[in-house]
Amino acid sequence: MKPYDLNEYWKTVVNTIQDGVMIVDPDGLIVSTNRAFEDITGYSHQDLIGERCTVLKCTSCEYARDHKGCHWCAMFRVGELRQQRCAVTRKDGSTVHVLKNAKVLRDGEGEVIGAVETMTDVSDLLEKETQIESYRKVLLAEDSYHGLIGNSPAMLKAYDMIANAAQSDAPVIIYGESGTGKELAAAAVHEASPRKDKPFVKVNCAALNEALLESELFGHVKGAYTGAHRSRTGRFELAGDGDIFLDEIGDIPLSTQVKLLRVLEDKIIERVGDHKPIPVEARIISATNRDLQALIEAGSFRRDFFYRINVIPIRMPALRERQGDIPLLAESFFRRIKLRSGKNIQGIARETMDLLVNYAWPGNVRELKSAFEYAFIACRGDMLEPGNLPGEITQKANDACPEPQQISGDIDEIKKQRLVQALQTANGNQSEAARALGISRTTVWNQMKKFNIAAE
Repeated sequence: MKPYDLNEYWKTVVNTIQDGVMIVDPDGLIVSTNRAFEDITGYSHQDLIGERCTVLKCTSCEYARDHKGCHWCAMFRVGELRQQRCAVTRKDGSTVHVLKNAKVLRDGEGEVIGAVETMTDVSDLLEKETQIESYRKVLLAEDSYHGLIGNSPAMLKAYDMIANAAQSDAPVIIYGESGTGKELAAAAVHEASPRKDKPFVKVNCAALNEALLESELFGHVKGAYTGAHRSRTGRFELAGDGDIFLDEIGDIPLSTQVKLLRVLEDKIIERVGDHKPIPVEARIISATNRDLQALIEAGSFRRDFFYRINVIPIRMPALRERQGDIPLLAESFFRRIKLRSGKNIQGIARETMDLLVNYAWPGNVRELKSAFEYAFIACRGDMLEPGNLPGEITQKANDACPEPQQISGDIDEIKKQRLVQALQTANGNQSEAARALGISRTTVWNQMKKFNIAAE
């Protein structure tokens, strides 16, 4: 290709480049730009030609001009700039983050005749870095202990008990109201213990009837009962020499308590329908939100079983007992839900945080998390305002805890409203609604059935 051919097609070549290109004369007047530069800055070719490059209000140039004795542009003094991160102002007033390279242009005799500058739009890269930093803060959150968040005296006491319990093989029981984080505490005991690389098996004892619970815990052999078409390994066997977490242990039937007492005393189980003893080494971690002493007095909980599981008790404090932890929890839930939802919400308004701190939280940490999930769906601005919170929080922020029968209804109403709004946003698509809420599609279907929400 001849030299005049190169000159003729040079403009096409430059306009094909994805990076923005700008050429200025020695006084900083723009003499040429390519199409990518116009796309990045929002200015047209006609807007830019003849204007000083200062029209872009580049943050790095601004910094250079602050130094006394410098040329009007530091780049002309040093001869070049490489990999300079900065921000420029677009025509519409918005800011775009760029990576800039520049070099002085000289004629054949070495005289400066101008400069060429390239800009790469790194806004997406910066957004990704910000997102990665947010993930890092979430994963390495300060004031947390194995997923539990808080630095109040009550939580520090719980952390000490968890650490001590982790170094023992004795049974552990975790007390606390619903929503205080008993399952997280059980997982923390496991993670802080020498068994951390062994299985951690969870069983919700309140979710199963007596027959199913025993099959779940101990397993069964083929033909043990109607529908037992094959043998099944129980959770104790699956736990091996790790930990088994028995949640809601206060709801276990008396007959199952007898069998668990034998497991604790003899370290053996028998599958349903079989009499062959199977040795087990799993440590039992249990949890309850019920008053076991009252259950013992009522005759629905065995005293000997209580003494066997109550070896290392840990109490998880209610959220109203650790108000100072509410901002920490709020920020944690905010970051996590923002990352999951993708909504561009910048923060929590001060008035909103005041309401959160002063509310009684009968549903504890679980209710606080639900309130944030609701608020993210309700929010249409860039800050979480008081009006985005569920109604009972704004109405009862300074009240004492409501009666227990009212609590369940309030939380159910939050879940129902949150689900309805998610389904409306997703145009009825249950999978999309599940992703927005951070739950499974099965949970969406179950909640629709529970709250009588029509599929359409």
